[in-house]
Amino acid sequence: MTPAIKALERQGIAHTVHRYEVAEGDDRTYGEAVAAALGADPATVYKTLVAQLDTGELVVAIVPVTGTLDLRRLAAAARAKSAEMAKPAVAERATGYVTGGISPFGQKKRLRTFADASAQLHEHVYVSAGRRGLQVRVTPSDLVAVTGATVTELGR
Repeated sequence: MTPAIKALERQGIAHTVHRYEVAEGDDRTYGEAVAAALGADPATVYKTLVAQLDTGELVVAIVPVTGTLDLRRLAAAARAKSAEMAKPAVAERATGYVTGGISPFGQKKRLRTFADASAQLHEHVYVSAGRRGLQVRVTPSDLVAVTGATVTELGR
């Protein structure tokens, strides 16, 4: 059980845990391969990214695997001048998770979080459960409530 799953259970959040394996040599993007392994619509699978603002603050962005994070939009939402992707070691140290398995839930240090508005278009979304090969399915409203996320347009 990961800290992410423990955090959801501690807060009484309805969720389902899904294990998956991505075949080596799969020529799809990793996110698309995860969606296929889950048997899920790729638009419902979200990645958790850690970025660093020009102020030095680390923030979390939750965006669909079908798109990319617009760092300018993230910076504007965070009221900063600019943002860049955090170095993997920095993201891992702050969240307590390994890159590729960073969950928006149960992070070592709670970071300010921003979720792409597209999540609200779905009944459920999948995000990392805190380990590669493990996803958790939750409602978008629970994702926002548990993380305290600001919902905004982040993708492109």
